Amino acid sequence: MVRASSSSELVSFGQKHVAKGLNRLVDDVIQSGQGSYVTMASGKKLLDFTTGIGVTNLGHCHPKVSKAAADQCMKVVHAQCSLAFHEPYLNLISRLLPVVPQGLDTFFFWNSGAEAVEQSVKIARSATGRQNIITMQGAYHGRTFGTMALTRSKTIYTLGSAPLMPGVFVTPFPYWHQLGLPPDADEKTMVDHCLHQLSLVLSQQTAPTDTAAIIIETVIGEGGYVPAPKSFLEGLRKICDEHGIVLIFDEVQCGFGRTGKYFALEWSGVKPDLMVFAKGVANGFPLSGIVGKKALLDKMKPGSMGGTYAGNAVSCAAAVACADVMKEENILQNVEQRSKELFDALRKMKANPSFQISDVRGQGLMVAVEFGTGSHAPGTRNPLQGVAAQISKRCAEQGLLILSTSVFEVIRFIPPLNISKDELAEGVKIFENVVREVVGSA
Repeated sequence: MVRASSSSELVSFGQKHVAKGLNRLVDDVIQSGQGSYVTMASGKKLLDFTTGIGVTNLGHCHPKVSKAAADQCMKVVHAQCSLAFHEPYLNLISRLLPVVPQGLDTFFFWNSGAEAVEQSVKIARSATGRQNIITMQGAYHGRTFGTMALTRSKTIYTLGSAPLMPGVFVTPFPYWHQLGLPPDADEKTMVDHCLHQLSLVLSQQTAPTDTAAIIIETVIGEGGYVPAPKSFLEGLRKICDEHGIVLIFDEVQCGFGRTGKYFALEWSGVKPDLMVFAKGVANGFPLSGIVGKKALLDKMKPGSMGGTYAGNAVSCAAAVACADVMKEENILQNVEQRSKELFDALRKMKANPSFQISDVRGQGLMVAVEFGTGSHAPGTRNPLQGVAAQISKRCAEQGLLILSTSVFEVIRFIPPLNISKDELAEGVKIFENVVREVVGSA
């Protein structure tokens, strides 16, 4: 145990012994969390609009979830998945079957989103006998060696790590800023352009017969919180069906009620062949998974899948409780109500030209505010360069944890899905006051 008489001593110890490659929003120590708030060693109590980057969807230390995990700890903690089934694993499947897309009925649970993404690539390559994977510009799928090659949101994630996994090709995603268009660009124009570019990728870079999968986040996360248009997902589904390409949806950050649907793909009605999930599934306990068509997953030979801690019993028990809470506490209804309040408040801010907000977007409680009107032209420097990081830092000083995202000036809202009306209003008020202060002086 670290013996320290003050939070500053704890921070100094961490700065000395924790790897420098790990970034932090604040130099403090989280001591406890309850609901929508965290308490720091310094004594500060902060409203948490990060939820551990979309993980503690039901708030910190939800009593039913924590109790389920504690009870499981007294039964069996590590029931290794290659030895036998364990009950929480099977119970979780029974809870998820009614809410995943119909036709996806075969599961495998892992620990992190990146591991599940890598497993989805392995399945696609094994099932098709092809190597190449197409990913989206602005995508984030992880920082492990395999997923680094699929991640195209920031170069920091791959800096100094080349050569990356081969066989990965990038295609444009319909997001106005990446396409060099104004914020009010027509969706059809963007989708048509991106589908045309994808057709060129398949004719110029990776032949369909060499392409195992197309992978996409149904809401681009680290690339700027941009929902994939329904018509774009429909176009991907059509191309994959025509060429026998596996369509993989990454719902790691946008799944489990985050967008107001159990999974974000429900907004489009498009079904993938494989779906990857993690984060909110277990409210902070390490758990991820894939679900897919039985015919696809059953092509994997016994022993080709596995992992020491994969589908941990305690994490699965917590996830079962999460599924029950989602239903019992009407979480999706709360998301719908709070989402309307959040969008109304942010759009009101956008109408104020002094705030220089160019876009308010997202779904449910996965919402982005982008700053810098007029910065969309290719090669044009954003006059508000660095403002998102300044806002995030200043909000923390004022009692609100909130994060930036992407290479653009974007702040993302990911509050708990069961946040109250008053808590949401409190966070929005802090955000508005900070934006007035920071952008007004930029």
